[in-house]
Amino acid sequence: MISKINSIAINWIVSDLIEVEVDINAWLPSFTIVWLPDQWVQESKERLRSALKSSNSKLPTSRITVNLAPADIKKSGPNFDLAIAVWILNHEWIIEDDFLLDSIFVWELSLDWKLRKISWALPTTIWAKEKWFKRIFLPLENSREASIIPGIDVIWIKDLKDLVDILNKDKPLEITPSYDFRKNKEEDFLENKYDLKYILWQNHAKRALEIAASWGHNIIMSWPPGSWKTMLSRAFSTILPDLTIDEAIEVSKIYSISGLLWVDNPIITKRPFRTVHHTASAVSIIWWGRNAKPGEISLAHKWVLFLDEVLEFNKSVLEVLRQPIEDWEITVNRINASLTYPAKFILVWAMNPCPCGFLSDPDKDCICSFKQVENYRSRLSWPLIDRIDIFIEVPKVKTSDFKVNEKYENATTSKIIKEKVEKARVMQLSRFKNTKITFNSEMSTKEINKYCSLDLESENILKQAISSLNLSARAYYRILKLSRTIADLEWCSDIKKEHILEALSFRKREEK
Repeated sequence: MISKINSIAINWIVSDLIEVEVDINAWLPSFTIVWLPDQWVQESKERLRSALKSSNSKLPTSRITVNLAPADIKKSGPNFDLAIAVWILNHEWIIEDDFLLDSIFVWELSLDWKLRKISWALPTTIWAKEKWFKRIFLPLENSREASIIPGIDVIWIKDLKDLVDILNKDKPLEITPSYDFRKNKEEDFLENKYDLKYILWQNHAKRALEIAASWGHNIIMSWPPGSWKTMLSRAFSTILPDLTIDEAIEVSKIYSISGLLWVDNPIITKRPFRTVHHTASAVSIIWWGRNAKPGEISLAHKWVLFLDEVLEFNKSVLEVLRQPIEDWEITVNRINASLTYPAKFILVWAMNPCPCGFLSDPDKDCICSFKQVENYRSRLSWPLIDRIDIFIEVPKVKTSDFKVNEKYENATTSKIIKEKVEKARVMQLSRFKNTKITFNSEMSTKEINKYCSLDLESENILKQAISSLNLSARAYYRILKLSRTIADLEWCSDIKKEHILEALSFRKREEK
């Protein structure tokens, strides 16, 4: 007797259908799993023996051969435990073939026949829906995570006995209610210690952050100690636009395969803000773990990757960011696989101007030599700097600026700034409707020529600035995209001279 049950082989964000084919005959008792199973899959035999015993079932005392097809896909992990167990139950009871063909069975069995919560529930459910399966069987702990995907029934089961009862029709299918994304979104503007209203100075910097958030422009903040650059960077997260449902699924998929979703946090509802310490290695930023899980640049997908004290980083770490800044993705080549992860993020850097930090401080002398400053700054190569849209240099806040019992009621709050950002976003989403582009910094030359046209005066100003500042062609197009964003914040359909001038005010002259 040969039966087929559907399961999935997961290669991080890529999934493949695996048909679990089982043959039983009257030869000498044995249990064999064939076609590229790794050690984890081979260990399924012992887990199944104990789990079936705990559920008052048992393995047939016959020759059992399990074939995981197709043969050319490597099978790893405990994903096939449940599918093999379903076949054994199908051997004991007659189950409707249509029910099995329309269902996906994945996940690991424990020795006491319960199902363990593991990663990959969300990408697996997305894949199953795309392949037109009607239902997916998941552990209870994974059900909320998967229920955000419409168009497929998410059936939660606690243990193997639940599955036996369902297959015997002694228990109805427990379909998890759809996850209400809007209802379950976190409240952004409860009392937030990083609200921009608490920063009563640095208006130029706050304006730069507003532009960067609207949408997707990389930013460097170079100030001496005491300038509040770290607090401003943290406050940046409070003005980022809300995630759409599609973006939330896209981000949560990455966190799911990384094992970073929990029962109480089944989906990412706020834009990621990832902070990397300067001791991090280049490899950890790209990927981590033996199986190359997504690294920090992918966990920052949609939106922020924050590097504080960026010039303390090893130069090789910074250089690995050059390619994903342009391509919005990173490809990891391993011995047994080549994996491509999304990496569409805003790069936010904060740095001191020199090793001691006081090079541009009017109140304290810098103790660094010219050579020390030169070596310190050389960690940022010009090709990398050329990929940055906004540069800010602001002196530190003086103690004489502080006032006793400072009042914040009349200060501009993060909520007000975020509303402007969201308004600009509406304009951009309308502009790029029916395309894969979602914000201005993603525009290619084709879109720039279409949406960033200039009048003669503005064009002359830009060309003169490019020449006098000795900027590259890449910088020319980045200035145009930044000007387009500034115009969107003003709700202007055309880019005007003042938008070009403001964009130029954030540029850095090339140093020879």
